[in-house]
Amino acid sequence: MNTEALSAYLQIHLSLKHSLDDKTMMNDRVCKIIRVLQKIIKKFIFLTKSSNWAKDFWNQSCFKVVMKSRWLRIIWKMQDTLEAWNEYLKHNNHKNKIIQQTKCTYFRIQMHELSEAFKSIWCFAKWAKIESQLSKKLSQFSSLKRSDIDHMTTTFEKKIKILREKFFFSSSQVNVNDITESFISLTVSFNSRITEDEVKQTIRWVKADKASSASDISNRALQVNLAELISVLTSLFNACVTHKYHSKQFKKTQTIVLHKSKKSDYIDSKTYRLIALLNIMSKALKLIMIKRLSDIVETHCMLSNAQMRAKRKWFMILTLDLLVDQVHTVWNCEIKYVIFMLSLNVVEAFNQVSHIRLLHTLKIKRTSSYIIKWTCSFLKNQETSLIFDE
Repeated sequence: MNTEALSAYLQIHLSLKHSLDDKTMMNDRVCKIIRVLQKIIKKFIFLTKSSNWAKDFWNQSCFKVVMKSRWLRIIWKMQDTLEAWNEYLKHNNHKNKIIQQTKCTYFRIQMHELSEAFKSIWCFAKWAKIESQLSKKLSQFSSLKRSDIDHMTTTFEKKIKILREKFFFSSSQVNVNDITESFISLTVSFNSRITEDEVKQTIRWVKADKASSASDISNRALQVNLAELISVLTSLFNACVTHKYHSKQFKKTQTIVLHKSKKSDYIDSKTYRLIALLNIMSKALKLIMIKRLSDIVETHCMLSNAQMRAKRKWFMILTLDLLVDQVHTVWNCEIKYVIFMLSLNVVEAFNQVSHIRLLHTLKIKRTSSYIIKWTCSFLKNQETSLIFDE
């Protein structure tokens, strides 16, 4: 990769000097950064993964006979004579013979290496039975059934409807009548200015090759071009926080529907799980805001002492140690008590939290208006595309 040419390309196409004064300008800035990064990936970064059509037996002789056969076919199409056709047909047969011989030779070499490595004829039988050497079958999304209905759904539209009802909960169904408007006079101070060091640390902290969203921009692309992008990203993030706005381009995600492992069948929608692929710039801004909020929570003791998660240096081992100590304390009392422990799985409820109640809780905790209004913008109008094999 030519880093000097890449750096010069970025300096030319990302010389963005205009200030970001409204939402439209911020959305346009995000779109331009995405377009430039996509062009960089296409122009300067070469693919290292082989094609799905690549064959292990293919060599230079196969390449030469295929290219000559294609050229003779072009000549026959242009001249349209019997002589050109016979020449093309003769060489095409020769091409097929060369490819077949090369494939056979490659297979014999592989068999010889296997026999030398395992020293047993039974290894061939085992190798022939395993699925790794067989052609992969095209995966298909099975028919679905909801728990409240008996018949199966086979159409694409009905499958989408079942998955949407299962995984995407409507917050309008939550009862929030107990929430009253409360006026909080004093709020916790908040420094809305994001520094370049914060952006650098966040981008470097995220793994380089995590799965990317529809824009196909991985975190490695940001890390490689961080020197040229740091000022642009910092100004964009500061504008988002100052205007309390989360760009609509950041809200577009892709959601992959995956099978849960070790299930007897996959008819029920509960046997599937989701993985959301986020825009990498949106992920960086979200992590910065989460760290800011965590600092405020720790500094001003906004969480209960019984809260274990979302606290620094509070790990699962510490939680278990505390639980064991409490059990032993009760056991050692003179009066014998029976210990009951209630364990709740809140993972599925995480994405179904009422937005109105969440924002109200932030207000009660005296959180800064910058965070509350940015969070409100972050939660609104989220878009996702469900991706699964059909």
